Formats: sequence, structure tokens, C-alpha cells
Amino acid sequence: MYRYGMFVHRHARVFLVLAALLLGASVALGIGAFGKLKGGGFTDPDAESTKAEQVATAEFGGQANLIFLVHARSDTADSAAVVQVGRQLAGGLAQEKYVDNVVSYWTTKASALRSTDGADGLVLAHVAGDDDQSSTRAKTLIARYAVDGAAVTVKAGGRAAASVDINDQVTTSLIRAESIAVPITTLLLIWVFGSLVAAALPLVVASVAIMGTFAELFVLGSVTDVSVFAINLTTALGLGLGIDYSLLLVSRFREHLAEGDPVGEAVGRTVATAGRTILFAAVTVASALAALLVFPQYFLRSFAYAGIGVVAVSALSALVVMPALLSALGARVNRGKVPWSAAALGGESRFWRRTATAVMRRPALFAIPAVLVFAFLAAPLTHLAFGTPDQGVLPKNTASRQVSDRLAAGFGGQADQITVVTTGSVPKAGLTAYAKELSTLPGVVRVDSGAGSFRSGTATAPAGDPSALTRPEAHEFVVSTSLVGKSSAAQDLVRAVRAVAPPAGADRLVGGADAELVDTSHTIGRLLPVGLALVVATSFLLLFLFTGSVVQPLRALLFNALTLSATLGALVWIFQDGHLASVLSFTPRPMDMSMTVLFFCIAFGLSMDYEVFLISRIKELHDHGVPTTEAVSSGLARTGRIVTAAATLLAVSLFGFGASTVSFLQMFGIGSGLAILFDATLIRAVLMPVFLRVAGAANWYCPRPLRRIYARVAVAEA
Repeated sequence: MYRYGMFVHRHARVFLVLAALLLGASVALGIGAFGKLKGGGFTDPDAESTKAEQVATAEFGGQANLIFLVHARSDTADSAAVVQVGRQLAGGLAQEKYVDNVVSYWTTKASALRSTDGADGLVLAHVAGDDDQSSTRAKTLIARYAVDGAAVTVKAGGRAAASVDINDQVTTSLIRAESIAVPITTLLLIWVFGSLVAAALPLVVASVAIMGTFAELFVLGSVTDVSVFAINLTTALGLGLGIDYSLLLVSRFREHLAEGDPVGEAVGRTVATAGRTILFAAVTVASALAALLVFPQYFLRSFAYAGIGVVAVSALSALVVMPALLSALGARVNRGKVPWSAAALGGESRFWRRTATAVMRRPALFAIPAVLVFAFLAAPLTHLAFGTPDQGVLPKNTASRQVSDRLAAGFGGQADQITVVTTGSVPKAGLTAYAKELSTLPGVVRVDSGAGSFRSGTATAPAGDPSALTRPEAHEFVVSTSLVGKSSAAQDLVRAVRAVAPPAGADRLVGGADAELVDTSHTIGRLLPVGLALVVATSFLLLFLFTGSVVQPLRALLFNALTLSATLGALVWIFQDGHLASVLSFTPRPMDMSMTVLFFCIAFGLSMDYEVFLISRIKELHDHGVPTTEAVSSGLARTGRIVTAAATLLAVSLFGFGASTVSFLQMFGIGSGLAILFDATLIRAVLMPVFLRVAGAANWYCPRPLRRIYARVAVAEA
């Protein structure tokens, strides 16, 4: 690493020219990434509910994913003016190229399509295509048909409309988050570095990281499905990690300059020490994000693509562009000083030395309250519940959310349905018996089938044309329920439906929103232990190779468990229990399962990032013969300010998503920011010094066989 640093110093101009050319190419490619990314991706493509939807679409034209709610301004849905609008709307949709299964209250007179107060009527349609295609097509249809008139207001809802609203809100949220984070981050950079020139360097590294990752997403989006939400992670992590790595390099470079090193020597020593730390930190974060690749949902896999890419490009930018910039600037890195610049020139922090000394002098006095704080914050985990994204993640003033709320409140509570599809030839008697049995299950309001409609085992007036639900080799059963969608009772009903034996000679698939939640829970629950095992194993291995100790990796994993438990408990209290709902303007709902998994991997990786930052300096001092307690005090004095500054800057970038209008983005941003701050304060300032003080010489314990392995393969400083 030292030789590499000296090489970059000697050829700094060449490296800067090449970096500028690559940045230009990345910008040219990266701009196109937005057109390649997709919405959706929350479901397992091999799940039963997914297959049920595919069969239903192929045989019956698919379930309604676009719903137009026609509201009579001053009359009822049966008034002449409203009838005319409703029929025109249904007729226009029926003529659209990618629309099928158009069903309207005004053509069927089905009571289920008319609100209980008579003011609203529904037009249902299925927009063909995958999640991304249906969303794009629905956006055009909504602009064309969701138009208010003199007698009515027309609003669009359903899954396709919700996808349109979520994508629009994500774009708005990204702009809002960056407009908040970038100015605050810039001011904090000036405050931390004390120099306008030095403060500008992290923004250069972050820009290269973000645009380089956008280029990667453009390439990946051209060959596989990548979620549009990856953009949010790219900007937040690119800005945060670019600042983190730059802080470490610039601070170490200034330290060596202050010691009297020539510029070239300062660059070489900086890359050999801080550069090595960055290399290990980047690999550790990337390995945590790689665990997302075990999940089949491309929503989660996309964050692995984006996360690994932004970590790799951030590290590459920090280890290539930053040394070249430091070589070109030399002592001019301190230009543009502000009044407090003397504290940022690379010396020790008296505050952090005193803090470490005080904590290690009275370990129990500080450690016990810190552990109790973590335990208190983790307490809400006892009633943790999971859900999947729907209109509930949107603000109440969005059209699809308003339609969803109206369906739940104004249409007899029959807004939620379970779809059952059977394949194979089944006689009418078999269809009747199966539909009757389904209609007797607790929570079922009615079952519509090709054999008719049933309530509690008794035939009732059909809601539509029964022949539309039957084919020679396929049959559809629409199970309407009054249960709250995504609730434990609704999930139990899905399991009960699946427990009912299908008609003889038929294969059965169960789908719908509640079935998707059951299947998603099963998939993530089945694969989560695999992902956790990969994260733990790779983190342990990397920290062992970094420290040569088996104790330090175990300590780091334990502290990460404390941080993640406390943060997740706080998120349950905020978002599931809704204690800050009025402040953040969201609707309390179960924790989004996919976003919780993402939060875990991101928070774990970033915590390990700061672990490497701090333990590297402590180990460096220990390897030079400094006693453990002094190594901890000096290490914190040298790096505590850097870790705190880096954590604060990254937290600001993530907290910017708290201003989002999509609740699961708020949860991700606030949760990740809290985890970083917990880690940088209670863990690094209190529990870590206490542990290192109490463990003493045992901190660096390594069994003899592993010691020999470490001596052979460890990437250690010369």
C-alpha cells in the first residue's frame, strides 16, 4: 500500500486526467440509469401467490389492478349524469390496447361495486404487463380518465395506480432528501475540516462514487431487473462513504504533514495506513450487503447491486482520486481556513482522550447504564409485526391512498380478496362443493365462482357473470373477506384456504395481497438464517484477518447485535406503534419486511465500517508496544473525532429521507441514521473502551493454529 501510494504521488496528474475521463463516461452512462430501473420487485417469483397471479392473468385476463372511483358530487351513482360518465369511462377503457377485464357498476349493477351510501361507483380494469410495464401504462390511463367533471370526481386506485404514486413520491422524496442533506453536509464538512479546500475533497470523491454507481446500474438494468429504489441507496451511501473515507485520508495526511513529512512521504504513509483501513472497511460493508443476493425478490437484490457498487466505487475513488488530489495540493489542502481550523489539523482530541480515560477508570459506572439504554430501546421488539408495501405507505392526500381508504370504509368492508385458481377439468358439482366450503371459513363474506356465488355455504345472487370465472381447464374463485388486510387474521385465512382440499383432479394456487404477505414472510424467514450466517461468517473472517484476534470479531458482532436490536425497537415504537406519526406524517402500519432486511444489512455494514476505523488505530499502537489502555486512549484521541464526524455526516444524509412522503423510505433513513449514531456514541465511546480495558491482554488472543494462518495471509502493515 505504501509503494502504491508513492506510485500515485509520482503520477498524480495522469491519475487525475484518467479519473476525469472516467467521470465523464460515468455521467454519460449514468443519466440513462433512470430509464432502466423498475418499480415493484417485492414478491418471490417462485411463490404460490405469484404463480396464482400468472395463471389468473393467462386464463382470465388478470385481477383488477386499476380501479377508478367515480364519486357523485351532489347526487347518487345512479343519477343520469353519473351513469353517463361511468359508462363512457368503462367503454373507453375497454378500447385501450393493454387493458382487459373491464368491469363497471353501471354495466353489471353489482352491489359490490356500489358504495353503501350510494354516492360512489367503481370501474375495475386489468392493465397488462409486469409491475414496471403496468405502472407505466397505468400512468397514461390515469392522466386520460381520472378527470373530474361537473357531476363527478374520478380518482384512480389499485396496485398499478399505487405503483405510479409510489414512484412519483420516491422521485420527489429523493430530491427533497438531497436538498436537505447536501447543504447541511457541506456546512458540516467546512466545520469539521476547517478549510474550504479540504471540505471540497469529499464531495469530489462522493460525486465520482455516485455517478460511477449510476453507470453500473445502467449496465445491470440493461440485462436484469433492478429496482428504482436503488437510486436512493446510491445517493445516500455514495455521499456518506465518500465523506467517511475522505475524512480518514485527509486527517491522516494532515497529521503526517504536521509531523514534517514531505508531501510524497505523507501520501505514501497515508495510503499505507488509512488506505489499508478503507480497503478492509469497504470489503466488510460490501460483504454485509452481499447477503441480500440470497433473496429472490429483485427489490432486495437491487440493493446488493447498488450497495456493493457504490462501496466499491467509493473505495476506488478514495484510493485513486484522493491520493492524487492530495499529491497535487500538498500543503494547500489547508487553504481557505476558517477560525476553528486549528482543531482539524490532525492532532489529538483532548475530549476523546479524557472520555476514554474516564470510561476505562470506572467501567461499570458507564457500561451498565449504556446496556440498560439498549435494552430499553429494544423492548418494543416483543410485539414486532411485518407487512408488505401497499397504498398505506403513501400520504393520505394521494389519489390511490384515498381510493384504498374509501374501498375499506365505504364498500361493506369487502376491499380485500383472496384469489384461488384451479387448473384441470372439474365438473360443476365439484366447483359448487369447493366454493361452498370456502364460503364457510371464518372471515369469508362471499365466494364468487363459475358455479355461482355463495355466503356461508348458501347460494346467493351472483356479483357478475359466473361464466367469466370458468374455462374448460381452469377455474377462478374470488374469496371476499371483511378481515383487515395484512392482519394476522387475514394471513390465517390464507392458510385456512390453502388447507381446504381442491376439487378432485385439480391443482390449486392461492393468491392475493394477503397471500403475497404469507409467501414473502415464508421466503424471507427461510432464507434469512442463510443471509445472517453469511454476514456473520464474512465479518468474522475479515476482522480476524485485520486484527489477528478471534476476540475482536466476536466483540464487534455482539456490539452490532446491541445496536441493531435497539434501533429496530425504536423503529417499531415510531412506525408500527405510530408515536411520531403526526410529526412525520405517516400512517402507522406493520414494519415493511423487505425494508427491514435492507436496514439490517446497511446498518450492520456501516457499524463494521466504523469498527474498522477505530480498531485499526488501536491495533497499530498496540503493535508498536503501547499498553492496551494507552492504545485505547490514544486511538480514540486520534480517531474518535473522525468517527463521530463521519457518523454525523452520514446520518445527516440518511436522516434526509425522514422528509420522504413514503413511510418505508422514512423508516429506512431514520433507522439507518439512528443505528449509526448509536454505534458512534454508546458503542465506540463507552462499551468498546470498557471491553478493551477489562479484557486486557485477552483482546488479542488467537489460537496457535489460527495464528500461523494469520501470519501467512493477513494483509498487515509493513
